[in-house]
Amino acid sequence: MTEEKQPEFVLPEVTLRIGSTARATGSGSHQHINPATGVPDAAVPLASAADVDDAVQNAHAAFSVWKATPAVQRGRALLKLADLVEDHTAEFAALATADNGTPAGTAQLMVAAAAEWIRYYGGWADKLPLGRVTSVAGAGGSFGHTLRQPYGVIGIIITWNAPLMSLAMKVPAALAAGNTVVVKPSELTPFSAMLFADLIRKAGIPDGVFNVVTGGAEAGSSLVAHPLVKKVSFTGGPDTARKITAECSQTFKPVLLELGGKSANLVFADADLEAAALHAAFMAFGVMTGQGCALPTRLLVQDSIYEEFAARVAAIAGSLKVGSPLELDTVCGPVINQAAIDRIEAMVAQARNDGARVLTGGTRLGGELADGYYYPPTVVADVDRQSELARQEVFGPVLAVLRFSDEADAVTLANSTDYGLSGYLWTSDAKRAMRVVEALETGEVVVNGAPNAVAERPFGGIGHSGNGNEGGLEGLEEFFWTKSVAYGAN
Repeated sequence: MTEEKQPEFVLPEVTLRIGSTARATGSGSHQHINPATGVPDAAVPLASAADVDDAVQNAHAAFSVWKATPAVQRGRALLKLADLVEDHTAEFAALATADNGTPAGTAQLMVAAAAEWIRYYGGWADKLPLGRVTSVAGAGGSFGHTLRQPYGVIGIIITWNAPLMSLAMKVPAALAAGNTVVVKPSELTPFSAMLFADLIRKAGIPDGVFNVVTGGAEAGSSLVAHPLVKKVSFTGGPDTARKITAECSQTFKPVLLELGGKSANLVFADADLEAAALHAAFMAFGVMTGQGCALPTRLLVQDSIYEEFAARVAAIAGSLKVGSPLELDTVCGPVINQAAIDRIEAMVAQARNDGARVLTGGTRLGGELADGYYYPPTVVADVDRQSELARQEVFGPVLAVLRFSDEADAVTLANSTDYGLSGYLWTSDAKRAMRVVEALETGEVVVNGAPNAVAERPFGGIGHSGNGNEGGLEGLEEFFWTKSVAYGAN
């Protein structure tokens, strides 16, 4: 009996999408490696500073037309785009497996989520009031109101772990507000942006409103520094974010940062332990093989259930299928590249040296998977609170398990990193849940298995996890600036 697989799909040629043109060459190229096989499968053009300038100039020229397009028409185009994305679920899933090894089953769920983000902002486009009244006419007074104004060209830089979701979390809000965009995907994951650009055109969005410049650091730096780029939205790591922020500070250009996380998952003794264990294992390993900024990669467990619960999670983790992302029952695929393998192995080795116990996993997979970048779901117990594994992001399938004594200890431990993106909590005590939610220093807290990072709620972090929001009305308002207007009473 053969495994059911994602249908084969011919990879699109990777090009720079600038205005109405597709350019197959740039200043150089990057050899894309399929992480499941270790085999090169595409040449990715790297945009030069001149290419980036052309893209920004096209976006700038398109801005006056797109801004003047009635909001209801912008919304309809985005709603059509959402439908098109759903219609191309199989293609996007296939591209995700090639981009970064996301298992096809997971990728299909992420396509559905991406369509909902697009649809959410398509629905908002003509419903957000242009402003609010700030005063009323009267003797010696004025009539005042505010106007929401789109910035113009938005520079969007996305990372490699979830390229379609990153596009869906940023682009629709920017376009709904009347801005135009230049997107720089990671050179490691170029394919999803190609199909997305094709569907943007099919949805009736004019040329120049959406532009793509694949590339590395040169393209990113050129985009951030361009004087016609009025705001930057970046998803990635703190080191790159520091460089972006430093460049934007030269001209006081606003920047939206969605960065890393070391999210805590607090499990109290009164929780539904079966549901909490399934959630802990799936969220740590079954979502992008642990390569996600908002995933609960620190499992904090109350003393009285610590050993039992850690063993339960390890047993679930050890049962998850690791294999080809093309097989629809695969839960965990490869990590992105050899550098990721090296980082993960080093962090697990250091945890062992620090006295932690590896309950399952902990060694790179060989055999039929030896040519790809496969690392198994790894549960590490008794992690020292001050260790690297307890405080730093792994970005791989490694779950650090720590114990706490009581509620105050749990909150202190959860807040002990520089990150503040997401938090997770399991308890049957509603009053405790409210207290802990209030006390956690993180941009998002989800309780008892609620979904995270959904379109209708703001999603953003504090500290080393960034600033600003994607999602919800707050995510739309990121792409407006406010103008104050007053009219004399006489």
